[in-house]
Amino acid sequence: MNAVASSAAPPAGSPPLSRLLELAADAVQAVLAGRSLTEVLAACPSAARPGTQALAFAVLRRWGSASAARQQLAPRTPPPAVEALLTTALALLWPSEAPPYPDHTLVDQAVTAARRKVPAAAGFINAVLRRFIRERAAVVEQAGHSVLGAWNHPAWWVERLRHDWPTHWQALLAQAQHHPPMVLRVNTRRLGVAEYHQRLADAGIVARPAAGPGHEQALILNQACPVDRLPGFAQGDVSVQDLSAQRAASLLIGSGLPPGARVLDACAAPGGKTAHLLELAPELNLVALDADPARLARVDDTLRRLGLSGPTVRTRAADARHVASWWDGEPFDAILLDAPCTASGIVRRHPDIRWLRRPDDVRALAAIQAELLQALWPLLKPGGRLLYATCSIFAAEGAEQIDAFLQRLRPEAAHQAADSPGHLLPLADNASTDPEAPLADGFFYALLHKP
Repeated sequence: MNAVASSAAPPAGSPPLSRLLELAADAVQAVLAGRSLTEVLAACPSAARPGTQALAFAVLRRWGSASAARQQLAPRTPPPAVEALLTTALALLWPSEAPPYPDHTLVDQAVTAARRKVPAAAGFINAVLRRFIRERAAVVEQAGHSVLGAWNHPAWWVERLRHDWPTHWQALLAQAQHHPPMVLRVNTRRLGVAEYHQRLADAGIVARPAAGPGHEQALILNQACPVDRLPGFAQGDVSVQDLSAQRAASLLIGSGLPPGARVLDACAAPGGKTAHLLELAPELNLVALDADPARLARVDDTLRRLGLSGPTVRTRAADARHVASWWDGEPFDAILLDAPCTASGIVRRHPDIRWLRRPDDVRALAAIQAELLQALWPLLKPGGRLLYATCSIFAAEGAEQIDAFLQRLRPEAAHQAADSPGHLLPLADNASTDPEAPLADGFFYALLHKP
């Protein structure tokens, strides 16, 4: 079994632990009912949000093990609110190299939360938690005998990884239990990487440059921090973007695009890759689409913050598949298709994803990806390039998707670049060429050229 990589203890100044436990249990219950944790946390009281997020992240990483333990200790499923609070406490009591709280504190505060939220169940929760502490070693061992308890992912997810990555599936599941690094992308239209590195040092923030292709603007923080602590963040000097995501812009631009090249970012929100393209090539004539107007607004906000808005940059709310509703008929020199996907490659960054996804989602999203490829390829000029990307490690959304697309085209109609990265797994052999670099997110990239 895999320990969570860092403490779940909330930051100083948070509300009492009992209140945070209550909010975290509510958040986890909402995730299990199908709501995004990001959405739930947005509605959380601001003073309690950081602490609630810290606890919810830790609990969701251990939810499978804690659920298996709950079934041992209380075979009859409690009402949802009781189960959420009980299993939340069990997850936080799970063996760890750095427990966030002493056992007695956690139990006391969980019971306090129960008395406020589900008073009739307070005694039951107290009894189950104390029994877990007494029998912890045996309960933990037994929980590890089930797929859910051993790997903290749904069984279908584990089976898919075993099929797609027979030699890596265990390492991938283990890596999903660890916190990702915080990586910055310096806006080199405003200042150099070395200059910003020094500004971080002056602010007491320890960072180091990344190595490897597409990481020329990257700085890796030793410890994550709120963005409002980053010098010049509000002024557009820097963005937060993982190493794998930072490869997209340089892959698409390659050795260069013609002046005023027409570029389409087909699924642009929240705008990180859109902005990176413009940081590297400010003269682009760029169209950024997204089907969700609310998410598209985030693209506009990002471009304004970074000083990248202008007459040659347009954003539009539209489904890229419905070409007739948005295309002006003029072909593109380059297209970035960062397609909707299961996000299985960023599950360590968003631990709710594993519990939100269902087996049918893979097939449904792969169908959308295929439709997007089919719709957008004709919009590319002869000699143009299309970069297909997903933040997924499932083969159906990566290599299998591109293989099927190329087979549907005439053999001479497209070819994949020899330097296409393919699947980037969040493992050491796919990380930066710097052996000490933190592991990057899981991604897939295929760069296709049109003759």
